Amino acid sequence: MSDYSARITLNAYRMVGKVIYPFMGPFLRMRARRGKEDVTRRYERYGYPSIERPEGPMIWFHAASVGETMAIIPLIEHVDRQRINTVLTTGTVTSAEVVRGRLPKSTFHQYVPLDLERAVGRFLDHWKPDLAIFTESEIWPATILELGSRRIPQVLVNARMSDRSFARWSSAIKLAEVLFDNISHVVAQSEVDAERFRHLGARPVSVCGNLKVDSDSLPYSQADLAHLQTQIADRPTWIAASTHAGEEAAAMRVHARLKESIPNLLTIIVPRHPDRGDEITSSGEDAGLNIVRRSTAGSIDWETDVFLGDTIGEMGLYLRLAAIAFMGRSLVASGGQNPLEPAMVGAAILTGRQVHNFRDTYRTLLEAGAARVIRDESMLADNVEFLLNNSPERESMVVAARAALEGMSGAVERTEKVLEAYLFPLTIKRDLEGT
Repeated sequence: MSDYSARITLNAYRMVGKVIYPFMGPFLRMRARRGKEDVTRRYERYGYPSIERPEGPMIWFHAASVGETMAIIPLIEHVDRQRINTVLTTGTVTSAEVVRGRLPKSTFHQYVPLDLERAVGRFLDHWKPDLAIFTESEIWPATILELGSRRIPQVLVNARMSDRSFARWSSAIKLAEVLFDNISHVVAQSEVDAERFRHLGARPVSVCGNLKVDSDSLPYSQADLAHLQTQIADRPTWIAASTHAGEEAAAMRVHARLKESIPNLLTIIVPRHPDRGDEITSSGEDAGLNIVRRSTAGSIDWETDVFLGDTIGEMGLYLRLAAIAFMGRSLVASGGQNPLEPAMVGAAILTGRQVHNFRDTYRTLLEAGAARVIRDESMLADNVEFLLNNSPERESMVVAARAALEGMSGAVERTEKVLEAYLFPLTIKRDLEGT
């Protein structure tokens, strides 16, 4: 693909966006029925503001999910200390709930506009950001191009590029180069991520580590935690977290096997997609297991085999209930899930082998002795049983995880130094305008 063809493709993308714009209403209503959109603020997805813009310089931060939102809050606080206004957009109802009460007073929350030229343009017309800071892998063509056309600097922080994304972008290298030419700076999590962004045409690229290491652990309700801990009492408990299809069934078979040697065992299963709750419950009950679902407010008792965490945004609660955490999307599905979350709350970590999306983080934890890789379902059962029966080994993994996290810290400070070149002009603008 030539540069000319790449630009034709991007123009076609924008034209398709113009055509489908009038038909996005049913799509958003469907998402709202599934709890994935805030029906009272759905218009924000079209770029309509719900808050007046204050005077003075403005920075647009965007974080798609709960984890990314928690990771970017320290940067927002850093900007706030310099008396620069910020607007934070998120893509999920859960992330919006998480930031409520956690943001500085000068930070405004909006739902991210759809990646359609009219929606993005309306958003930018109102907020007039002087700088846009996106997190991780948020690469939206219409948004990037619209910011570029307005000469608004764009910085991608905590950036990562998965194997799948890299292969996809590499197959359209000219398209990637045209897009990344609009990005002023990429702040990558690792050297591997940095090299991938450079290969795709991004310049300059810095390596500052993973912001999530320096962020607070996932939020949770202390009252709910105390209530569930009372129900669980001293039962040996492990969790299969962020599981994908096939991994829930494996976890339930592990439970059935270990129940013979650990009669009071409790297994917690938290599917990556909670809307699969009915399917998972039916499968477990067909296997003769007693399932209690969080979504129905059922109580855990001594007859409960599996506690199903089929709600959104409560991973911080679930992880604190278990001594051992198996992280899903690694045994049957592929890519892995973020191991920093269980490491931060003090759980021994187990994972399958397919963790390429978090390769560097797992490598660090494995080298420290803070995690174990399991080959298959049988090996998962063996490790769960061993760690539940060996608290010294389990505790040594937790201690090793804390040490590994300490060694990985410092990403926020390094990222702040990179951003200083973009923030300093805004402080001058702030002082000149007297805001």
